[in-house]
Amino acid sequence: MSKIVKCLLISLWFGLACLGAQAGANPQVIRFAMTPAFLHDQHALLAEWRGYLEVRLKRPVEFVQRDRYRETMDLLNQQKVEFAWLCDYPYVMLKDEVRLLAVALNEGQPTYRSYLIVPARDTRTTSVGDLQGAVFAYADPYSNTGYLVPRFEIKRRGANPATFFKRTFFTWSHRKAIDAVAAGLSQGAAVDSYVWDVLNKVRPDITAKTRIAWRSPDYGFPPMVAQKNVSEVDFLRMQSVLMDMKNNEQGRALLTRLKLDGFIEGSPKLYDSVSEMMRLVDNR
Repeated sequence: MSKIVKCLLISLWFGLACLGAQAGANPQVIRFAMTPAFLHDQHALLAEWRGYLEVRLKRPVEFVQRDRYRETMDLLNQQKVEFAWLCDYPYVMLKDEVRLLAVALNEGQPTYRSYLIVPARDTRTTSVGDLQGAVFAYADPYSNTGYLVPRFEIKRRGANPATFFKRTFFTWSHRKAIDAVAAGLSQGAAVDSYVWDVLNKVRPDITAKTRIAWRSPDYGFPPMVAQKNVSEVDFLRMQSVLMDMKNNEQGRALLTRLKLDGFIEGSPKLYDSVSEMMRLVDNR
């Protein structure tokens, strides 16, 4: 091998080593999209959770917060985030674009429900059928519990969801839908049971102004997903860190603040009933 070739190879090796060192010093940021699922002190909680993930992943982590599910879906489609915490509805819609990463355990189960809530003074309503001609608050047009479920229940009764209520409006979060009912701005709303239950623990003065008139069957808890181009190494590492939170003192403390019991791998079959409701309502 000539001296020139050796020099070129050595230069190339040093160049690659420098690049590797730079990559090690500045590892790629992991971006995790979050919808407004946090009820109080969310910035402090997210900052602590980010720090927890960064130590265990040995990578910088950025939580990307959006106010609407559609915006989070767009981030995934445009590959602007690696991971996201979604609702069931967007997950089913994006099933070919994302991969199920983890499912939270809510009161020991990977499930939650839709609560039909009404003002506390309404002691008559027992189903959405009793609210025909009323003012109704929807959480988000891509929410399972806050949009798809009540529309499915209306259609199942042979009525048209588009004309069933006198007026509807979007609050863009389950918390705000609860507030709308509590304040008397709406005669009813369908909300995430996890959100209502947690709010009932931290702000019972608000939930006391509402009443749960009906509870849906169980659905798979809102899933965490990875966009389809995330590497297997990054996918498995993130999944492992999430599922190990219950085994770590700091992780358990974070889970306590989240009012969750931990994370499991989960199965896409958890969301089969949501897929069936989407097919029957056919409002897309």
